[in-house]
Amino acid sequence: MRKLQQKGFTLIEVLVVIGIIAILAAIVVIAINPARQFSQANNSQRWSNVNAVLNAVHQYSVDNRGQIPSGLTGSSTEICKSGVLVATCTGAGLLSLDAALVPTYIVSIPTDPTGASTNGAGYEISTTTGNRIVVTAPDAELGVTISVTR
Repeated sequence: MRKLQQKGFTLIEVLVVIGIIAILAAIVVIAINPARQFSQANNSQRWSNVNAVLNAVHQYSVDNRGQIPSGLTGSSTEICKSGVLVATCTGAGLLSLDAALVPTYIVSIPTDPTGASTNGAGYEISTTTGNRIVVTAPDAELGVTISVTR
């Protein structure tokens, strides 16, 4: 009498393979860490935006014999989004730079990549002694401080 041989995998073999695949998938997810990658990408965008605003203010200052846009003070104030009425910005405690900078020095005021307040751009601006301009991104992720002074 012939013995029938069944082809296929045993339950143990299937479970071992599934376990190995799960371990490898976990290692890949930890190595890639998509949340950290998104946070790093957002911070890169913030660095770019902070530099763009600072460059626009600097170009304005050069064209206006060293004068900085009106409203800039020593206290850090959030910049208002482009297109928002000045009265709305002032009422919300924001600084509107649209009239001074847009569109001559910058196309529009950039906004924080994770979304800023209703009318705020998510970036703050202030002056130091000697009319040095400081632009910061207070919502930076991963414990990074994003601040540029010129």
